[in-house]
Amino acid sequence: MGQWDRFLQPYKQAVDELKIKLKGMRAQFEKSNETSPIEFVTGRVKPLASIYDKTLEKGLVFEPSDMLAHELQDIAGVRIMCQFVDEIPTVIELLRQRNDLTVVEERDYITNVKVSGYRSYHMIIEYPVGTIQGEKKILAEIQIRTLAMNFWASIEHSLNYKYKGIFPEEIKNRLQSAAEAAFRLDEEMSLIREEIQEAQKYFTEYKEASNPKVREDNSKGAHENL
Repeated sequence: MGQWDRFLQPYKQAVDELKIKLKGMRAQFEKSNETSPIEFVTGRVKPLASIYDKTLEKGLVFEPSDMLAHELQDIAGVRIMCQFVDEIPTVIELLRQRNDLTVVEERDYITNVKVSGYRSYHMIIEYPVGTIQGEKKILAEIQIRTLAMNFWASIEHSLNYKYKGIFPEEIKNRLQSAAEAAFRLDEEMSLIREEIQEAQKYFTEYKEASNPKVREDNSKGAHENL
């Protein structure tokens, strides 16, 4: 195993564990017949090419080190998607209350929108990973955003690579307009949130009721829990 593989292994482990735990939170809401504020969870370890770009930007030496681990706080990244913008504070509070991680820093790019139009809520956490050498605490970034915010951010990220961060004026203006449109969509959807959630619940119940196999499996599960 090379030096970079050894350096990044705890980050990969952290991402895998956090994804399982956060998806577990979503499942707990569903088991309790409550609407989960978490729609879905993704995660990744920053590729070496991106780490290299960051070291150039920050004037760091491109080699595994404690300094690099301290300065690059998003080597391990997890993203939580919410259906509605007003579910984001709920997710933030759930994370603050967890005792298996420590929130180090919070950056609110929803209230304090970036000039580009970027919106998201970032939390830098310290997370303990169990290794054969003992416990290792690493920094990771959790981003919390709506589906609309994520769509915009994904497009902006791709264009950023194409234009090396220097957008043509027309593209920049259109991105800013699209960001505002996406946020207006979030706000409008929040106004009919209860109607949407009732419809989703009805749809799920209808699909289960009309599927004999699902009814049979649910019945078996209920008897097993007695």
